[in-house]
Amino acid sequence: MQGKIIGNISNTYKIKTQNKEYESFARGKFKKEEITPLVGDNVEITITDEEKNMAVIEKILPRKNELKRPKISNIDQIVFIISTKHPKPDLLMLDKQLAYVENLKIEPIIVINKMDLEETYKEIKELYSKIGYKVIITSAKQKMGIEDLKKELQNKISVFSGNSGVGKSSIINVLFGIEKTQEGEVSKKNKKGKNTTTDTKLYQLSENTYIADTPGFASFEITEIERAQLDKCFREFKNEIQNCEFVGCTHIKEQNCGIKKAMEEGKISKQRYERYCKIYEELKEKEAHKW
Repeated sequence: MQGKIIGNISNTYKIKTQNKEYESFARGKFKKEEITPLVGDNVEITITDEEKNMAVIEKILPRKNELKRPKISNIDQIVFIISTKHPKPDLLMLDKQLAYVENLKIEPIIVINKMDLEETYKEIKELYSKIGYKVIITSAKQKMGIEDLKKELQNKISVFSGNSGVGKSSIINVLFGIEKTQEGEVSKKNKKGKNTTTDTKLYQLSENTYIADTPGFASFEITEIERAQLDKCFREFKNEIQNCEFVGCTHIKEQNCGIKKAMEEGKISKQRYERYCKIYEELKEKEAHKW
């Protein structure tokens, strides 16, 4: 029998089949082969106790992709949620996240929640829409933009990601119409969100449509990307790299750089370019201390 892993707590896996859900353990062979079943995996199981809904995982079917943070597989898209204030939008982190998914060839959606500051969300939407990213404006409290988001989720497995306090759990609750996740509070003292989601789970929104709620990211590192490949993870850079005079141009100190020229001409956002430079230097520093 085949099913999908929709939850994992202490190596007990919740498997959803066509008709029901089973609590399941993985065969010992997976540990010997150093293979860990992940939420999102499609698996073959054997029922060990039908009355108690118990099963054992026999085989993990091939994965089309895999995220290390959070640990999840077979993702169609990642929904990055930011807010206009409390917490204020961290666009450096967003650009790291976008570079990360570009590297994995997973499609992102940017959701700007809490529409308090109109000027801020309009600027962010204009910047990322121009690059070619899908941007949806929502208000979980006012239930605005939720139907637009729901359409983008159909027939896909979507990971929801965002710093605590941006309203990620609130959006998920509104999508389902019930309280699916424990909603966090933003501390008024320091304006930082308290992390409330502790493990990764898949929630079924409709047939073939799943949402993964994941632990909030306090920081986000993209050490999987080599600094020499970072420019290929900035979508708007791709057509301009060919205009660089030097092969292997870092787009930082070189003369006759196609990226810098495109920025001067207004084709590339100066802010995005500056964040690229910051991320590049971070990767360079990490690579220098790797060994």
